[in-house]
Amino acid sequence: MYDGLTGRYTFSCPGKGEVRVPLSGFRLLERLPGAAHPAVYKITFACACGSDHEGLVTHDDLDWAPLGLGDNATFLNLMTARLEPLDSEFVDLASRRIQAGEWPWSFFCYPEERPRPVFPSAFRLLSAGDDQLGLAVECPACSRTSVNLVTRPHVDLPFYNDREVGVVEHLFVADCEHTFETFRAELYSAGFDASRRRLAA
Repeated sequence: MYDGLTGRYTFSCPGKGEVRVPLSGFRLLERLPGAAHPAVYKITFACACGSDHEGLVTHDDLDWAPLGLGDNATFLNLMTARLEPLDSEFVDLASRRIQAGEWPWSFFCYPEERPRPVFPSAFRLLSAGDDQLGLAVECPACSRTSVNLVTRPHVDLPFYNDREVGVVEHLFVADCEHTFETFRAELYSAGFDASRRRLAA
C-alpha cells in the first residue's frame, strides 16, 4: 500500500489501473466505524486521470508506514554486502528525532493558539492550491478543527515542518457548540462562584 522509497500510496483507478498518490494528493479522510485494530479510513484522493476516487487505508499505513515502520523492507548494506531490514534503522532515527523534540507532523491549533504534534489520521480535509495546501486537522488534544495553509512537503515528508504556517482564523459550528458547553459548565461550577465572590469583596 505505502512505498517508503517514493513516499506514495498505491490505489486503484478505473481508467489507469494502479496509481501512486502522495499524502498531499488525499482530499478527504474519514475513519470508518467498526474496525479498531487496525482502524480503517476511507480516502478520497485526486487521481492523475483528473478525477477523484476512493480507497481504503489502515491506520498503520496512514500513520506508521511513512516513518518506515512495519513494511518489512530491506536494503543492501554496502559495508557488510548483506540485505538488512530497514525497520531498525528507521525506528532508531524516528525515536531519536522525537526525543530531540521534533515531531513527524505538526499543525497550529487555532482554538488553543498553539502548535500541536499530529499524525495523518487526524487530517480531515486537504484542498490543493498552486503553492499551498489547505489542511483541516482535528486536534487530538481538544478535538476541535483548525485549518492551516502549508506546503506539500509539510504534509508529504515526515519531520519536515514549514518555517511559517498560515492559520485560518475560524471556529467551526461544532467547535462553537463545544466552546459554549465549556463556558456553560464553567459558569455553573463552584470555581466560578468562588471567583465571583472574590470580585465582589
